[in-house]
Amino acid sequence: MKRVFYSPFVAIAVGLCLRLFFVLKFPSTSGDTVLYEQIATNWLKRGTYAMDVGGAVTPVDIRVPGYPAFLAVIYAITGRTGESARLAVMLVQVAIDLLTCLIIAALAALLTSGFSTTESSKRAFTAALWLAVLCPFTANYTAVPLTEVFAGFLTAATLLALIAQLWHSSGGIASLFKTEWATKHTESILAVLGGFLTGLGTLVRPETPLLLGASWIILLAFVFLKRRRFRFWAQFVALSAAGCLLPLLPWAIRNAVTLHEVQFLAPKDSNLPVELIPRGFMNWEKTWLFRISDCYRVTWKLNDEVINLEDIPARAFDTPEEKQRVADILEQYNDDLTLTPQEDTAFAQLARERAARHPLRTYLWLPAARAITLWFSPRIERLPYSGHVFPLAQTWEDDPVDQFVTISLFLLNILYVALAIWGALRFWRRHPSARPAVAFFVVFFLLRTAFLTTVEAPEPRYMLVCFPALIALAAQLFARPPES
Repeated sequence: MKRVFYSPFVAIAVGLCLRLFFVLKFPSTSGDTVLYEQIATNWLKRGTYAMDVGGAVTPVDIRVPGYPAFLAVIYAITGRTGESARLAVMLVQVAIDLLTCLIIAALAALLTSGFSTTESSKRAFTAALWLAVLCPFTANYTAVPLTEVFAGFLTAATLLALIAQLWHSSGGIASLFKTEWATKHTESILAVLGGFLTGLGTLVRPETPLLLGASWIILLAFVFLKRRRFRFWAQFVALSAAGCLLPLLPWAIRNAVTLHEVQFLAPKDSNLPVELIPRGFMNWEKTWLFRISDCYRVTWKLNDEVINLEDIPARAFDTPEEKQRVADILEQYNDDLTLTPQEDTAFAQLARERAARHPLRTYLWLPAARAITLWFSPRIERLPYSGHVFPLAQTWEDDPVDQFVTISLFLLNILYVALAIWGALRFWRRHPSARPAVAFFVVFFLLRTAFLTTVEAPEPRYMLVCFPALIALAAQLFARPPES
């Protein structure tokens, strides 16, 4: 039995079965799926990175090109596009996600390798691999044509390169290469590699450079300042930044030539050229919204569906007069389902008044609530379950299976986070030299969380790229062999 558990082939086979279960039983799509498919189809068939806007093929930069490029390749190979190619897309995503599991296991082993025996590293590898292949939160996104699988893969690969850089710079790893030249320039090679992988990740999710920023902070604080190597730190920043920009250059050049704008990422508000950016509406939402369910009722209906006043939670109104003002604005909006500049300005005024009235609520308590929502969630957004738990008795009576699945996944998410915290604390105490690596993960978590709390629609799926680091830390609980 122990030999079976230690076999990576068994773990991968189990992970494959779990992912095929999601693909065959719970295939799903989202609004972004159709957007990506349209861009990929136009790119393949018309040679233009574009969408159909008002009946015309219009070049856009609404999304970075990494995932549409993947879809276009699948379309070219299969001869199918859009919905008819989704099964092929999902099956390839299954393979990529399983490869991500192996990279996570390698990351866990690398963390252990500088301080423990080979047997301990093997235990960390095995534990991380099983935690990764059995994780339903990442596995279920293989059944959705979205960026999550690729974002997780590239984040895991980048983490591996950056941890190797950190280990080498702190003296934990003597050399990773065999040739004399490569050995001599290991730090520079790893800096460029980490930056390049970050750039590839940015072509999938534009906030990926936060990962590189976390490495700069930790290398400055724990390695280069401590060893008086500030000059090399500056060199590392320059090399990694150059490596990051390299994959982004073709995209930036395309935007400059086609759209006449300098854009290395994607527009902050993900808008089409002809669209009004509803900044006033979004600022108003930020004064009360922190739950994903509110996004379905309000945010994602804008300019598409009727927004009902009764669907907006009571916390969005401080007074009856304020509620009436919102009702008046929505009455005008619901006439034609298009937010006008005047209506957006009215929402902006409401946002300013609410922020001035309760600044701590707007700038502290609500961002904290968004952070909790992002981290502690059942993550059933792409599954056919409501996510409703309360009231307990009534929800159980209405649909016991729904409530059981929701509560189970919620507790499982807490378990993964708790194991990571426990593993990080144990690793920190036992191996003082490993503290820069733990701090690197923590800074990455904090930067990403802080960034996402500024987003008006906090989707829990955006935290899935943290799971490679979470699982690698959790695996440290199993790295030390049992004491005889």
